[in-house]
Amino acid sequence: MIQDNVLLNDWHVVAWSRDVRENEPYAARLLGEDIVLWRTGDRIMAWQDLCLHRGTRLSMGRIDGETIICPYHGWVYNTDGQCVKIPAHPDQKPPTKARVRCYNAVERYGAVWVCMGQPSQDVPLLREASDPDFRIVPCGPYHIRASGPRAIENFLDVAHFPFVHEGLLGDQEHTEISDFEAVTDENGVTAENIRVWQPNPDGTGRGAEVTYTYRVLRPLTAYFEKTTAGPRFSILFNVTPVEEVYSIGWMWVCMNYAHDMPEEEVRGFQDRVFSQDLPIVESQRPEMLPLDLQAELHLRSDRTAIAYRRWLNELGLSFGTA
Repeated sequence: MIQDNVLLNDWHVVAWSRDVRENEPYAARLLGEDIVLWRTGDRIMAWQDLCLHRGTRLSMGRIDGETIICPYHGWVYNTDGQCVKIPAHPDQKPPTKARVRCYNAVERYGAVWVCMGQPSQDVPLLREASDPDFRIVPCGPYHIRASGPRAIENFLDVAHFPFVHEGLLGDQEHTEISDFEAVTDENGVTAENIRVWQPNPDGTGRGAEVTYTYRVLRPLTAYFEKTTAGPRFSILFNVTPVEEVYSIGWMWVCMNYAHDMPEEEVRGFQDRVFSQDLPIVESQRPEMLPLDLQAELHLRSDRTAIAYRRWLNELGLSFGTA
């Protein structure tokens, strides 16, 4: 197991809840380790995907009531991860050390979140989830051949809109980024009053300047909200650190308008935007995010990224950083 306590003690999305079905083990991967998810009743388990006998993946096995059965020799494990039956020796009580490593798992916002260590705090808060005026559209998973911090930093960057997302989020005739401040405190990083020109921000077909607030809630969880007067729009973005240079992105698009717009249309737009980001992020070198501010050049329009890198350095994050 990796030795990055910052990520080990944080929550990470590993699946949409709808994909983890009753009586079907589900295979996932987090921080370089295989995980099996399985349900019994209203409980969901997240374990190391490993039978203690010969190292077979339990996700290949089957669920029987409140037990999961290894596909190789039929070892039976209860919901505490303890082996309770060895078919080859039915009269023998399984040793107490025949216990699978179990992790914390909760379901929130339609997703399964896993913490492999001791949670330092709760799952990141999505305020819109408790506001009946909002509709929330889950988007992803987005598979990214890059480190998690690189993906988060791209999410925080607005100066690329006119070039990577021209016609959707920006225009090369309007590239200037007005000055703004980024502040770091015990809650993470907050950058307010970020103003960008967008070609069609309110669906009228007319371009206008839009103001955003960006927040980094956790090392691999970020959020933005449109603060311009009018309809409210926000996105929560969580990146799963599968490996150091392989990540999976999950998004919740929140809107208090356009309730009659099909989810497929909302998701299709976000998929298109992300498909434009993907080759850019995957091309960045070094693949790991440099925390030494001397390693790359920075401008005042990079203040959110600068604050993010400094914060990660203060936290001691090592996985996915250089």
